[in-house]
Amino acid sequence: MEGGGGGGRRISASPRPCSGRRVLAKKRRRNWAGFDGFVNSVKKLQRREISSKRDRAFTMTDAQERFRNIRLQEEYDTHDPKGHCSMVLPFLRKRSKIIEIVAARDIVFALAQSGVCAAFCRETNQRICFLNVTADEVIRSLFYNKNNDSLITVSVYASDNFSSLRCRSTRIEYIRRGKPDAGFALFESESLKWPGFVEFDDVNGKVLTYSAQDSIYKVFDLKNYTMLYSISDKNVQEIKISPGIMLLIFTKASGHVPLKILSIEDGTVLKSFNHLLHRNKKVDFIEQFNEKLLVKQENENLQILDESNSGCLELSRRACNVV
Repeated sequence: MEGGGGGGRRISASPRPCSGRRVLAKKRRRNWAGFDGFVNSVKKLQRREISSKRDRAFTMTDAQERFRNIRLQEEYDTHDPKGHCSMVLPFLRKRSKIIEIVAARDIVFALAQSGVCAAFCRETNQRICFLNVTADEVIRSLFYNKNNDSLITVSVYASDNFSSLRCRSTRIEYIRRGKPDAGFALFESESLKWPGFVEFDDVNGKVLTYSAQDSIYKVFDLKNYTMLYSISDKNVQEIKISPGIMLLIFTKASGHVPLKILSIEDGTVLKSFNHLLHRNKKVDFIEQFNEKLLVKQENENLQILDESNSGCLELSRRACNVV
């Protein structure tokens, strides 16, 4: 799972299809044609401030205003009715829904649920190439590495029964030239079979991998992909990433769960402690949000721990449902 305070994206070596990435529309430049809409927005904000029921007055108009100025600008189609010459897997030839869209400079990448990924030029609105460089490659996810202006593809292959994740880095310039095969493999020494995973953390500029075969977590530098350090402990059940730190969650013990907070830069242990739990109650989640730790157990209040001063705040189950 991803840490709430970080910007990570985790891809696991699961046979299940991956989920899509949220895409935010770019803010449009204001022009005279849209000036009336701007004035209306100001009036609505003004009414919200002076209304006796400010929240209600704003909510009624907020939904309409949110998508008021969105207009279709261009359409791209990843499906090739003639079939991509290198695609031999039957399901790669079928049309399927788009699950990820990534924009990098003047190129838009669209990944279909089938595993086909196409690159489009935003200037000409033409398809540049497909990112599937081998006949049996099924791309699972994309990550734009702004540190070196490259696209990382995470794929599985029919040759090993789609059981292992393999990562490849390709510079945007090569893709622009229509040469997706000019990239190079990443993390070849890692065995990323289920339940292994790779997680790209854009906030801290790190990559976290987990090799289930030997129960080793490794942290790499996102700039040059050099390994920084490893964590070898079979009792580690989960790792949560936040800006500057990592939370290690260990196997639940009798009445408590052991936790460690590490510096994400070099793996130094910053704090080690046990968090008391209600016996015989399932742990719903443990999440790290910057310096706050959130712990929720079944039918219990949400606990918010301040790691800087060891303070603890509890929110009732009813309050959590309202939030």
